[in-house]
Amino acid sequence: MIRYRSGGPLRTPRRARAAHVGGSRIRRLLPLLLPAAWGVAALIWRVVWPPDQPESLVRRIVTAVVFFAVGTGFVLGIRRELSRELRRVREVAHAAQRVLLRPLPPRLDGLALAAGQLSVSRGAAVGGDLYEAVATEYGVRIVIGDVRGHGLAAIGAVAAVLGSFREAAHDEPELGGVLGRLDRAVQRHLRERGMDEHPAAGGGEPDCPSAEEFVTVLLLEIGPDGSLVALNCGHPWPYRLGCHGVSPLACVDPLPPVGLFPLPAELPVHRCARLLPGEALFLHTDGAADARDASGKFFALEAVLAEAALGSPVSPAAVITTVHSQLLRHTRGRLADDVALLVLRNDRSRVPAQCGDATLRRTRREPSNR
Repeated sequence: MIRYRSGGPLRTPRRARAAHVGGSRIRRLLPLLLPAAWGVAALIWRVVWPPDQPESLVRRIVTAVVFFAVGTGFVLGIRRELSRELRRVREVAHAAQRVLLRPLPPRLDGLALAAGQLSVSRGAAVGGDLYEAVATEYGVRIVIGDVRGHGLAAIGAVAAVLGSFREAAHDEPELGGVLGRLDRAVQRHLRERGMDEHPAAGGGEPDCPSAEEFVTVLLLEIGPDGSLVALNCGHPWPYRLGCHGVSPLACVDPLPPVGLFPLPAELPVHRCARLLPGEALFLHTDGAADARDASGKFFALEAVLAEAALGSPVSPAAVITTVHSQLLRHTRGRLADDVALLVLRNDRSRVPAQCGDATLRRTRREPSNR
């Protein structure tokens, strides 16, 4: 159906789309029109030239130059179109990656943040590692995780975990509830992937690749007073960076990774020492700690952190840059696994006193008897 107006008929959306597609196709063919015209002219000239006349040297040179120009024009036109298409594909892929693993804000509810990602897959900014930080009414909640395997094959599980965390972090009052939501999201992803891989078996094949997939997850909750709560499922513990040097945040055994076994009824939430103003936390995946050089020597992560955290206060961006450069130098740019790094610093100038300071608060409130 065509609609009309005073100036003439209006194009329907379908016709407008067809016209746009046709115009774009013509624009794509423009770089090839000139070489094609050269080629047609050369063929006509070749056919029209009397065959009984001997070819002169000038004619041979002109013929060779024309055909060479035609071939070069075709190659350059095709190369230009392929480069343009590759540029568009990269722009779409980069936008999709930024939505999946979106950049963290430099400041979040009094915390300074910096993060970095290194993927084994060439040209990819997202691999099997994930991280996210959100400010909620319960405090700043942070997740960092590592999907078994690396590269583009692990992006499905990364999307499942991040999508579930961004919702559960605001809905669940307890950190254990957030972990339960993540576990259910991973289980759904594994079931759906198993059915896609083995439709007849319903995903129950023991040799199914998704049956061996799991995700290590570390959840942190930082309260307004610097209180720190953690739930760890098979992930490396973070490092605390401060004036006293570098030390692991905790040394307790974590739970098994998500996706291997059902979560226990009671989750062992670990309450860490309070994060004081000026102190920082360094979160990482095992790709940083397990990186090796050509001789098999492990990357000295703790020593590099001690060197990077010498300044006061600790700069999250400088720590990320230092660890990245040292890691690439150690492995000569040949990483065996994806790497994700996240540094947060407590920039809150005032922290409420703990219960042990009740006497001090009461003394300040009481008037002097002088």
